Amino acid sequence: MKVLSIQSAVAYGHVGNSAAVFPLQRIGVEVLPVYTVTFSNHTGYGAWRGPRIAPSDVHEVILGIEERGAFPSVDVVLSGYQGDSGVADVVIDAVRRVKAANPSAVYACDPVMGNAVSGCFVAPEIPDLLRDRVVPVADIITPNQFELGYLTGTEPASLESTLDAVDLARNMGPSVVLVTSVERPDREPDTIEMLAADGDEGWLVQTPRIPLKANGSGDVTAALFTAHYRETGSLQTALERTASSVFDLIEATHRSGERELRIVETQEAFAHPRLQFTARRVR
Repeated sequence: MKVLSIQSAVAYGHVGNSAAVFPLQRIGVEVLPVYTVTFSNHTGYGAWRGPRIAPSDVHEVILGIEERGAFPSVDVVLSGYQGDSGVADVVIDAVRRVKAANPSAVYACDPVMGNAVSGCFVAPEIPDLLRDRVVPVADIITPNQFELGYLTGTEPASLESTLDAVDLARNMGPSVVLVTSVERPDREPDTIEMLAADGDEGWLVQTPRIPLKANGSGDVTAALFTAHYRETGSLQTALERTASSVFDLIEATHRSGERELRIVETQEAFAHPRLQFTARRVR
């Protein structure tokens, strides 16, 4: 499998491509990383250095990859934090070019906007741009519950309302939706869930909730789920493998006392997921 991953990069820590690339490589996926920003660290620190990459330069890098003849073998285009509103056009164009070269390729969009705790942390124009132009061309999207609500104009809370919001999101274009953090009021205490659904099936997996704000965990989640789903075609298998690996990653990070994800330390959890969590079918 080969993934063209268009995301941010940081030198210190793990978010964007700096979170997604190594886990993908560890499960045997060839990754072509293209950077939308090159920052010293993620913006959650409140201070950072480094440039946003001009959309024209992002396009030039992608064009160079195309000129090497790589696009017919690209199975997945993956995008995350875009940094600049102009990058959306570059991503959409890349998806079009890849699919022209390989009609079986899919586009997985992680519509990064924010979360329920922090609110939106992207430029003001990005959420509408993602909703109106980027998500409609995606095959897979991986929002958290907050982002799903923004995309669909709803406030998903219960399992039923979250599934309804997933269907609204699918009506926008994507065939598969992974909701990376479902926090319904009637779940078991100190747990968190992920939900994966398409037009026929819905699967929910529950894990213990670890009290840690883990920047970059959503990027790892989106990357692993997309790769596992592309490989197996099974929502259940992709969800169980992803939940297992990401839980072990967050648990190891929490145990270390460090703020940044322990991605290298946890690499065996990517390559050989323990499968300690079983998804249950919810439709």
